[in-house]
Amino acid sequence: MTLSEEAQDRLADVVELQPTKNSELQERWDMDSGSEVHQFLENELSDYYFRDDNSLIRATAEAADLVDVEPGIESDSDDGTPSKIRVPELQARIVAVLAGPEEKSESVVSVLHKLRDEYGVDPDSETVRSGLQSLRRKGVVEVEYRTVPTFRLAVERDELEVSISD
Repeated sequence: MTLSEEAQDRLADVVELQPTKNSELQERWDMDSGSEVHQFLENELSDYYFRDDNSLIRATAEAADLVDVEPGIESDSDDGTPSKIRVPELQARIVAVLAGPEEKSESVVSVLHKLRDEYGVDPDSETVRSGLQSLRRKGVVEVEYRTVPTFRLAVERDELEVSISD
């Protein structure tokens, strides 16, 4: 199956962002709906992606070989704990300010205030929540449910290499 240039670019996004979901790809691809993303995946990339047990979108091994992009997650350990992640700048900043594995987990609002204080950025709380959930799917953030969901790193900060994607 020969891919168009657009399809190759979008396949590279799937490889980079995996595990991902329709809404993340919708934002990256500037599409109007998750249905539009699903339709593109099925029509153009059906041989190169699959949905895992949690319905998250992942690239096949063949897809990763086809495009010259580093996967969004790499692991050096036997237990699958991520050692390298490639994420958007806001998510990299979240990793930098989020409570560590041995610290008390914190709310979205707490993380938002830390981002404002440390980096002078002002994302809305939903953007921070979305970033935390994306990092959770990558296995580097865990959630603890108290009165509100709270978050902390699932891996030691110094054992994780974070690079920023486009």
